[in-house]
Amino acid sequence: MMKNLPLSIQTFRDFIHQDYIYVDKTKQIHDLFATGGRYYFLSRPRRFGKSLLISTLAEIFSGNKELFKGLWIYDKIEWTKYPVIHIDLSKMDFETPTKLKESLKQFLHKTAVSYDVTLDEKKTYKESFVELIEKLSSLGRVVILVDEYDKPITEFLEAGKIETAKNIRKVLKNFFGVIKGSDAFLRFVFITGVSKFSRVSIFSDLNNLRDITLSQQFAVLLGYTEAELMHYFEPYLAQLADEAGMNKKQSANEIKHWYNGYSWDGENFVYNPFSILNLFTERRFRNFWFTSGTPTFLIQLIRRNKSEIREFENLTVNNYIFDSYDIENIDIAALLFQTGYLTIKRITIEDREETYYLSYPNKEVRDSFNYLIAEKMGKLKSKNKK
Repeated sequence: MMKNLPLSIQTFRDFIHQDYIYVDKTKQIHDLFATGGRYYFLSRPRRFGKSLLISTLAEIFSGNKELFKGLWIYDKIEWTKYPVIHIDLSKMDFETPTKLKESLKQFLHKTAVSYDVTLDEKKTYKESFVELIEKLSSLGRVVILVDEYDKPITEFLEAGKIETAKNIRKVLKNFFGVIKGSDAFLRFVFITGVSKFSRVSIFSDLNNLRDITLSQQFAVLLGYTEAELMHYFEPYLAQLADEAGMNKKQSANEIKHWYNGYSWDGENFVYNPFSILNLFTERRFRNFWFTSGTPTFLIQLIRRNKSEIREFENLTVNNYIFDSYDIENIDIAALLFQTGYLTIKRITIEDREETYYLSYPNKEVRDSFNYLIAEKMGKLKSKNKK
């Protein structure tokens, strides 16, 4: 009997209890904290399993060993229970900077209640964060997990509300600034999102935050490798091949052509999980990930800079491009890379200078990007002529 396909499932506990296929990433997760690392940042495109990763970390640090029976990490660590502050910025009310502050404060108070702790109602959102960390530390060193940290900012960028985005950024900068001063109380901090805003803009106070976005050690922490695809989804591969009138090798090559090719180190390549799960659900080849959302401000930025679509294939950049994403100065190449439209195909080093070669990951992204960009840019031109 085939295990269930975890389409749109982001909670680790559901994977285990409802018999979904879980591609075991616990060895890579173990590497995050096995060598003494404590503060991490990871950027990945949407639909790549960031929320599942955060959920898995929450269960590990909550000491829920039995959920991991049969997985690599099960007998590799001492299962200590830590207090966990799990923040999902996409679930906050960020209609205005003031509402975001209040929403964060309410979340902190709710988390406190779950641990039988009471916070001072008169304190600000920043002060409440400090108080929560310090009070929870009586139960053990605190773990902070942040999902979609950039959602409140990118929402306003897409709406063209730059000033509001800047004000939201100030709120988040002040909020995350609390973490460094609480170092003595913390066990582990992990922050993830789609965008990698420059550290000066949001994480300037967190100078001990290790950015693993381009780390070869964690290149396959998210996404499915080819070996994982063949191992965990073998029954679905056979089913797809049979219905498509192909042998397994032909089917595997077609899947690779359509959905493989994402890389953050130029050596290890992965498949987009969302596309693979949709492929095996629908049992036909089509553009799944791309149609799940194209940032409007990306289209507008390309048009404003009068960029040609062909400029983005086989693009050569220096490593500084990966740190040049900010509200005031959004670089098109950086935006395309962070949102998953471009990926690293290879890296060369000459005279200690790294050169990155970027291109579309696969057929799904290339075809859809060319079509939708042309269509939406056409509509924008028509709208502006009226």
